[in-house]
Amino acid sequence: MKKLLTRTVTGLLFVAVIVGAIVYSPISFASVFVIISALAINEFVTLMNNEHIRINKTIVIAGGIYLFLAFTAFCANISGSSVFLPYLILLIYIMVSELYRKQPSPLLDWGYAMLTQLYIALPFALLNVLYYQRGPNDTVTTNYVLPLSIFVFLWLNDTGAYCFGTLLGKHRLFERISPKKSWEGSIGGGIITIAAAVGCAFIFPFMSVLAWMGLALVIVVFGTWGDLTESLFKRQLEIKDSGSILPGHGGILDRFDSSLIAIPAAVCYLYFITL
Repeated sequence: MKKLLTRTVTGLLFVAVIVGAIVYSPISFASVFVIISALAINEFVTLMNNEHIRINKTIVIAGGIYLFLAFTAFCANISGSSVFLPYLILLIYIMVSELYRKQPSPLLDWGYAMLTQLYIALPFALLNVLYYQRGPNDTVTTNYVLPLSIFVFLWLNDTGAYCFGTLLGKHRLFERISPKKSWEGSIGGGIITIAAAVGCAFIFPFMSVLAWMGLALVIVVFGTWGDLTESLFKRQLEIKDSGSILPGHGGILDRFDSSLIAIPAAVCYLYFITL
């Protein structure tokens, strides 16, 4: 009961922080997700660094923070594309610096340092593409509904998959990677998420019912792949959780694993339907 209570309280606080940050203001949105990006990268580097792999933690965290803020400035029409130049310089520095660091495995250092940017920093930064909407004459407005819907759909999918999987799960979805996931759970979670998307279409009619349903389906499929991707990562490292910062829930990567694949997929989908 104590573990369940801890998990429940942590989960409610987690949801409240994410929802509040997205809905309240652009400053709260940027502040919270900059912190989350930094914590997630720090967690990843802490897991990977050992006697053979020595990623420069300060540089990759700084890169993740800057990339998010650069996307914010660009999407909010505060700055032009030149805002990304310092980030490109940072990427060059990561490559060139290995010539002088004299570490035992520079190739691994390169690969994992770049992975922090591609796998963690970029998906969080892309939330800005969903949050800021450009209108006629380059006017910019904020739309908290799209980024919030990504997380709500992911939460509904996870909850539905757990409930249906517990009650009906018999056929393993991907037993080699995640033995507990079932087809029944995944299908049940998808049905609940798509049903919620239909409701969103009536509450937020800036997209059609089909567009909302398509977004939900993208989130379900790619969110599941994101979950499995992190499961593969943890299985390779032989660990249960990526961290312990969230009591009862593990680490930051454990809570955002689905979104790291779902966010880029959602951005691609939304661009595709507006072409």
